[in-house]
Amino acid sequence: MEIAIIITTVLLILFSILAVYDGFYLHIFKYKLHNHPESKTEHLMHTLRAVFFPFILYFLFLKQDCEVSFIIGLILVILDLLVLAVDAYIEKDSREFMGGLPHWEYILHLFVNGFHFASIAVFLSLKLKYVNNGIIIIPRITEYQNYELFHTVVINLIPGAVIIALLHILLNISECRNLWNCIRNKVKYC
Repeated sequence: MEIAIIITTVLLILFSILAVYDGFYLHIFKYKLHNHPESKTEHLMHTLRAVFFPFILYFLFLKQDCEVSFIIGLILVILDLLVLAVDAYIEKDSREFMGGLPHWEYILHLFVNGFHFASIAVFLSLKLKYVNNGIIIIPRITEYQNYELFHTVVINLIPGAVIIALLHILLNISECRNLWNCIRNKVKYC
């Protein structure tokens, strides 16, 4: 099981790196999806997913001493999947202003979401055990080797995830969006 902790940790790191590139740099900084009326629903879906992520980190991955927290985490994962489905469905129309979703960004989305849900699946293999009577939730996985590394990574991902979620929320408010656009337009990049 120790290797499953390492795999989960690596997948979370890979997801987080690609998610910042996709969700912050591409969606907010480069394409400014929040400024396009046809992308309003897509930005709302991204906002929901950005809000879910720190709570998933906390309730599913971090809070080890409470079954209710784990169940809340699972519910958030299911909600995240539903929002992802809506996001994927509307993306084609949402990106008409830029000629559609570039193929390479579509591939990026496959990897981002693949890493995200693979990390959850591997983690579930640590937390759930099949017995004769059904499935039980393992109350604590802290005794596994490399748990401290996993715990440290999750703890350190939460502040950044909260900042990205807050930015997404604020960009839904016109005054905040205008302020962000003023700041963003002063930044020159390649």
